[in-house]
Amino acid sequence: MASILRVNTLTDASSNNSVPMATVNQGTAKAWYLASNSASLTDSFNISSGSDGGTGNYTYNYSNAFSNANYSVSGVCGEGSIFIMFNSSRATGSSNNKVGNTSGSVTDAQNTGQINGDLA
Repeated sequence: MASILRVNTLTDASSNNSVPMATVNQGTAKAWYLASNSASLTDSFNISSGSDGGTGNYTYNYSNAFSNANYSVSGVCGEGSIFIMFNSSRATGSSNNKVGNTSGSVTDAQNTGQINGDLA
């Protein structure tokens, strides 16, 4: 039988540091990943799979969907070079990200991202 713990605030043993549950719920990444330049997941949270859609084009699927497509995806990429990652589309169950170099060409690169928003 599952249990539910209902609290309004979490605090440390000395009661010096506390945080409201709304901050815990709204203030943490709901998904994150570290993936190779072929979208193979090295490590992740709430990411069920990654797929390589061609040069610099990666899609990551969520284990638990978001309530809508109005969430934030941010990330970094590259291995010693300067690359730019941008989100090209979002759906409740996945996001598609592109990676490019500083001259504007899409390129394959290791990439990592975090996703913030409301889960369904």
